[in-house]
Amino acid sequence: MKWLIFLSQLHTNPSSLRVTTWRKMRAAGALGLQNSAWIMLHTLENEKFLQDLLAAIQQQDAGGQIFKVMPLTEDIEKDLVGRFQVERDNEYTEFCGRCKDFLAEIEKETKKKKFIFAELEEIESDLEKMIAWLKKIQEREFSQTALAEEAVRLMETCRSEFEGFSQAVYAYEKVTGQD
Repeated sequence: MKWLIFLSQLHTNPSSLRVTTWRKMRAAGALGLQNSAWIMLHTLENEKFLQDLLAAIQQQDAGGQIFKVMPLTEDIEKDLVGRFQVERDNEYTEFCGRCKDFLAEIEKETKKKKFIFAELEEIESDLEKMIAWLKKIQEREFSQTALAEEAVRLMETCRSEFEGFSQAVYAYEKVTGQD
């Protein structure tokens, strides 16, 4: 595998650039190696992301470098992939917890018979965020794990339960011929 390493030299004050950089790197699925040292799988998308980030950093009078690298040994590569997988598993665990919260919310609103469009829109918005979140996690994973499979199953359950709740709202509001 080929990798990209991003090294940044950011001012300590104000901390906003360091925090923004950290958030962007985490959101892109980068793995922090040490302070201001990040690694990502080498893809054209990741290369473009890092170039854009470096340009933004340089506009704020800070600096950085981007390197294409290959691990020296298979053990180093296995370690990197393992560390990335731990990150993804943590994300999948959090995602699965959010799915369970989502399903509990639908169950609660169903028990209360709160079949109104405002509630449907709120739940639909949550579902759309979860779909986007799962897609982001999947784009950053190296291999399918049991947690990844559980996340997909829970997402399908969320979609199904949302559809049932949606039908209940439409029936309650006596709306037919929905699009």
